[in-house]
Amino acid sequence: MAEQLALVIGGIAGGLLLLLLVGLSCCLWRRLCAILAYEELPGTPAMATTATSSGQGDKLCQMHTRTPSSSPPGVPFVVPPSLRGRDWMPLHSGEWAQAPRDPCLAPELLPHAPSSNLALPPSIVGDTCVVGAINPELYKFSEDKSETDFPAGCLGRLWFSVEYQQEAERLLVGLIKARQLQAPSETCSPLVKLHLLPDERRFLQSKTKRKTSNPQFDEHFVFQVSSKSVTQRVLRLSVYHVDRQRKHQLLGQVLFPLKHETLAGDCRRIIWRDLEAESLEPPSEFGDLQFCLGYNDYLSRLTVVVLRAKGLRLQEDRGIVSVFVRVSLMNHNKFVKCKKTSAVLGSINPVYNETFSFKTDATELDTASLSLTVMQNLEGDKSQQLGRVVVGPYMYTRGRELEHWDQMLSRPKELVKRWHALSRTSEP
Repeated sequence: MAEQLALVIGGIAGGLLLLLLVGLSCCLWRRLCAILAYEELPGTPAMATTATSSGQGDKLCQMHTRTPSSSPPGVPFVVPPSLRGRDWMPLHSGEWAQAPRDPCLAPELLPHAPSSNLALPPSIVGDTCVVGAINPELYKFSEDKSETDFPAGCLGRLWFSVEYQQEAERLLVGLIKARQLQAPSETCSPLVKLHLLPDERRFLQSKTKRKTSNPQFDEHFVFQVSSKSVTQRVLRLSVYHVDRQRKHQLLGQVLFPLKHETLAGDCRRIIWRDLEAESLEPPSEFGDLQFCLGYNDYLSRLTVVVLRAKGLRLQEDRGIVSVFVRVSLMNHNKFVKCKKTSAVLGSINPVYNETFSFKTDATELDTASLSLTVMQNLEGDKSQQLGRVVVGPYMYTRGRELEHWDQMLSRPKELVKRWHALSRTSEP
């Protein structure tokens, strides 16, 4: 009897132990399955996998289940493809920002109030980026100061437009307005004459505007000129004052070379230029050359702007006449570098307006000089010298040429303009 009781108790104990082992194995298996089934989201940091039972946890769960197409109505932008798949939360101002995925909001991830930082990229302002915000400072147009900033001694400013029609071979010139004209009397009655140089005989003329120094013309003119020669022409606009005796007094003029880049695209270009006084000095024996000099000590750059020449003595019996200017940089009378302008056809008063720069150290300016030579093209790829100007320090020059060089050095980063008489001295 005792043996049977012992067997029953042993069987019950063994059964309980077996059930305990089976239950423990099931718990371990479930936990192992839960660990193996966990996947970290690509591109996102590891976060808590359980949501709290508070109201904040419920709201975050709702935000995690929101899709990009569930954005509220009235949002004035479309989420870019690179940002789709992310969650967004509404801010107090009606804008939208990316929602952090951690139930505990860090202070640096809380929505920022609108400020100037909204115009910065997300990498600068943090992980929270307000989408659709506009910084008005980035969209302001630069103020047009062409009607307010006039240099000292300005004779006036002229606005005009140019357009060349290739098929019809017509140059369209629009005369728009003038400002701050300096009349010889209290009242000003201006008009404008338009020449297409080198043709000095034919011109077009605007209407006379009575008693105003700031006339508004709004007139259009047409010149018939071939496409082959239009880039060799220079548009001259001369502004006159008409007095009571109907005499014309020149107030100033604008010389505008018609280059390829100016006429490219068959589009209308609006341009403004300050008036220049006409030189009253008679031309020199071999003609005169006007150019600007400037030196930038920070960039060690010597700049030459070849403007125009006048009164040249051309050799017209040599076929087609074209004139260019050769600019040479010398050091101790040794050639360093040479550049030249484009050639202008058939004019004794060619206009260039071309800029050249030379790399020159400040220590070399005491031994450097510039030689500007006016050349005429001849047949057979030959050229002939019409005149020459040399500007430089006291070692090489005197008079106006030395004054021009000294003014350039005394006024750094500024272009100094002067006329110079040409000579026929032989080149070194």
